[in-house]
Amino acid sequence: MINEIKQDAQSRMEKSVESLKTAFAKIRTGRAHPSILDGVMVSYYGSDTPLRQIANVTVEDSRTLALTVFDKGMIQAVEKAIMTSDLGLNPATAGTTIRVPMPPLTEETRKGYTKQARGEAENTRVAIRNIRRDALAQLKDLVKEKEISEDDERRAADEVQKLTDKFVAEVEKALEAKETDLMAV
Repeated sequence: MINEIKQDAQSRMEKSVESLKTAFAKIRTGRAHPSILDGVMVSYYGSDTPLRQIANVTVEDSRTLALTVFDKGMIQAVEKAIMTSDLGLNPATAGTTIRVPMPPLTEETRKGYTKQARGEAENTRVAIRNIRRDALAQLKDLVKEKEISEDDERRAADEVQKLTDKFVAEVEKALEAKETDLMAV
C-alpha cells in the first residue's frame, strides 16, 4: 500500500517535470529550434491542425527555420498561422520553402522570457508540493484505518519528502539551464 502511494507520487512528479520541459521548449531563445513552432495551429480545410502535420520543419542555420509544406496550396495558410501566432516571427516565402528568421532577442525580451520561465518553474514546484500533500493525506488515511502504524507512516512521509526534494532540485536545475540559455547572447 505504501509503495503504491510512493510510486504514484513519483510518476506524477515525473510528469510535472516533463510538462515543465515542454513549456521551456516553447519559450524562444535566440537560436532556431523546430519545437518553437509546436504550438502553431494551421486552418487546414476548415479544421485546426498542428503545423508539424502540414509541413516539415528543419533548422537551416542557427537563426533560421525552413519549412517545406506538403500541400503547396497551404503555403499562404501556414505563413498566416505563423504570423498570427504570439511568437513574434515574420516568415518569408521563397518558392515552395518558407523561411522563418529568428529575430535577435533584446535585453528586455530576454528578461521577459526569463520571468516567464521562472513562472513556469514555480507552477511546477507548486504541482510537486500538491502531489506531496496528496500522498501524505493518503498515508494519514491509512493510519486512521489502522492499516499501517504511525512509524510506517513517518518513514513513508520521509521518503515522500525526499522524492519531493529530488524533483524540486530537478526543476531548479532545468530553470538554471533555461535562464543561462536565455541570457546567452
